[in-house]
Amino acid sequence: MGAVPTSVVVVTGFDSVGSPHGITIGSFVSVSLEPPLVGFLPGVSSKTWLAIRDSRKFCVNVLSASQDELCWRFAKEAENRFEGVEWAPSANGAPALAGSLATLDCELVSDDQYGDHYFVVGRVTDLSASDVGDAMAFYRGKVVGVSHPS
Repeated sequence: MGAVPTSVVVVTGFDSVGSPHGITIGSFVSVSLEPPLVGFLPGVSSKTWLAIRDSRKFCVNVLSASQDELCWRFAKEAENRFEGVEWAPSANGAPALAGSLATLDCELVSDDQYGDHYFVVGRVTDLSASDVGDAMAFYRGKVVGVSHPS
């Protein structure tokens, strides 16, 4: 599956005690335009997704090609991933990462298990987009930039 390029996002939210969490996702998709639904597939072993899920809201941060450090930081299950990371509360209060191409605030609709992953569906409640650069994608195990055609 490494030959299939995928988008790169960081899904952020808070746990039940108010600590921020984030997880890099390479399986983000648009599910529906009406109503606006998006989806992604975190592993069932992800402690980060389980921490975010209980709040029933999250923010999808679409990474720019220059944010590879954030991509790899949030790809690992580790403590203090937000240390030194610039962010501000999104419309729903979840962490919106500075420099992201877009942020999508979502309310959890479902997270059903399929094999070793959950298929999470969220309803988009707010969308903010900027033109800060090229998009990031995963391709053959690496992050690459995707330029917008002129």
